[in-house]
Parts: sequence; structure tokens; C-alpha cells
Amino acid sequence: MKLEQSFTVSAPVETVWEALIDVERVAPCLPGAEVTEVVGDGSFKGAFVVKLGPTTASYAGTLKMDDVDADAHVATMSARGTDRRGQGGASATIVSRVAEDPDGGGTRVDVDTDFTITGKLARFGRGGMIQDVANRMLKEFAANLEEEVQAGIPAPAPAAVPDPGGAEHPATSVDPLAVATDPGAAGAAVPVGADAPPPPAPQAPPVAAAPRATRPPAKPVSGFSLVLGALLDRLRRLFGRRG
Repeated sequence: MKLEQSFTVSAPVETVWEALIDVERVAPCLPGAEVTEVVGDGSFKGAFVVKLGPTTASYAGTLKMDDVDADAHVATMSARGTDRRGQGGASATIVSRVAEDPDGGGTRVDVDTDFTITGKLARFGRGGMIQDVANRMLKEFAANLEEEVQAGIPAPAPAAVPDPGGAEHPATSVDPLAVATDPGAAGAAVPVGADAPPPPAPQAPPVAAAPRATRPPAKPVSGFSLVLGALLDRLRRLFGRRG
């Protein structure tokens, strides 16, 4: 049985290609697949579990990268597996081609699979069940591969700050020496590596003005004291005349 499938990934061609030929990195992107051992001849031992209708198939086998054409971005892999419960086996040859997506940005991956299933599981090949399962798995594989590729792309460098004179220079940072000598410089950006500005000249502390002499507050004059004083003055005059 042959399957021809395609998907796109929002990443550069070389980035997708490097991920696709890295078996240990790309195998977990396929739902149910895992690499269990690296063999010295360039092949890998692994396991694969897939649900076909009411039956769950569990395979153990090997995967090998037979040919890698880096110039054409074409990779050929072969896989062999045996059902763990002895219900048959499967073999496949997978050819992947990577190129720029002609319909827009990103990378297009074309996958041609020629596979054979033997034993009791072969009956699921009739009626298109295997093709439906393969299409669903490929969609999940494409989404997982894109996530894996995007995680490996470094973050972009900070944008250059335009200079008023027309030149561009990288973002500046605060010079700790300038901040130490002038606290007000903490809010200003000083290019890293630039000479720190000279510290400000020391200023004499302000002379405090001498305190003004204060007069004791005047005692309030009450109306009673005025009347009493006038009465005493009149008595003095009266008795002074008699004497």
C-alpha cells in the first residue's frame, strides 16, 4: 500500500531538514512512537503503538536512515516491526522531500510511504481505515514537528536604536559608575564601554540663618484691671487732698 502526504511547517528549509533527519529528535513527534536504543550501524531500535479500529497494535522494531541527500533535501528511511502479541508485522519505506512552500512562507514536506502489513492486522487495510489513521497521525506529526522546530530557533536579537543623526546603534545600558557618582544618571542610558562623565564638583553645604530674637508675648489687658487701676488712682487723690 502506498500513501502520498504533504504538510507545511512555518520555519526555514534548513531548520526543518536538520530536524527531519535527526531520528532521535523527530521520532517523538509521531504519536505513539519512541526510540529505545541507538545501534552502532546508524539504525535505531524503537516501539510504535497505534489504534486501528477496535484493536490496538503495538510494534517493536528498527528504523534506519538509508540515504540522505543534503543537496536535494531528500531522505529515505526504512522501518521494520513485529507485533508484540504475534498478530503480524509491518515494514515501510519512507521518502521525505523538503522544499520551500511555493504558496507562501515556510517549508513544504512531501512524504511518500510504501508499506506492507501482514497477519491479522492486514484486514484493516481494506476500506481505507489505515489511510484515515495515517492522515490523522500525519497532521499530529506536522504540528509536533513545527513545535519542536520553533523551540530550537533562537530568539531574535534586540532591534537597533535609531540615532538622531541617522546612524543606528545597539540598545544602551546604564553605566554603574555614572550611577554611583550621580544618582540622577540612573534614569539615563549610558552606552556600555563609554567613558563615564566626570563627577560633579562638590558644593558647600548651605549656611543656616541665625535665629531671630523673639519678644515675650505681651500679657493681655483685661477690662477689670483697667477699672481697678482707675479706682485706686481716684482714692489716692481724694485722701491726698484731705491730708
